[in-house]
Amino acid sequence: MERKVYEQMAKLDSQHWWFTARRRILDGLIERIVRPPNNARVLELGAGTGHNLAMLSRFGQVEASELDPIARELASERLGRPVVEAALPDLSMFPQGAYDLVALLDVLEHVPDDKNSLRAIYQLLKPGGALLLTVPINPWMFSAHDVVHHHHRRYRKGEIRRLAEEAGYSIELLSPFNSLLFPPIAAVRFMGKLTGKDDSDDAMPSPFVNKLLDGVFGLERGIIGRVPMPFGVSLVAVLRRSR
Repeated sequence: MERKVYEQMAKLDSQHWWFTARRRILDGLIERIVRPPNNARVLELGAGTGHNLAMLSRFGQVEASELDPIARELASERLGRPVVEAALPDLSMFPQGAYDLVALLDVLEHVPDDKNSLRAIYQLLKPGGALLLTVPINPWMFSAHDVVHHHHRRYRKGEIRRLAEEAGYSIELLSPFNSLLFPPIAAVRFMGKLTGKDDSDDAMPSPFVNKLLDGVFGLERGIIGRVPMPFGVSLVAVLRRSR
């Protein structure tokens, strides 16, 4: 894609309710469950245009990777230093046992070899370090949205548990999220399948609707990890390397 397309994406991810509320939720989970040390060493893999980097920088010194060259350029501008090219599961450009926190946020579903990717990330973590992982769930929801975003799969909760345990992680959090808005989102995806819709459903809504959805989704910041969430559009996990 051209740079102007990614610039439009960067504008969207700074304002769209899904990105803004999700960042607040992840910020709360890092603070409350990951609990990284002061001035932690943080790595985001698959940073896209860099919309999570400012939030992650709150917890320490951030490094990042991104495969697409134009997205990587924009992420580097946002971070203020170069973002590295990397394609999972090859993480040989990063030091092993060096990171307090690795963030893999809606990336694993894009990677053909998810099993070895999680194993490679495990080797980057310090003892006691954590992987913050988000993925889309519910294979039955796979739709044009996933095709447009080049997803290989949507996961089941049990699949992530199995992959994490096989890679050696202990699981501190494994929870669905984007649960409060699950019914309308599921309905939109289902109707899209029935009508043969062939594009994504992530356009910018009106300011009123955007603010409303941001507020509803953002309520989950204080819920996840405290109250069991039986369903959701996505899954969030905190996976720990043993000390």
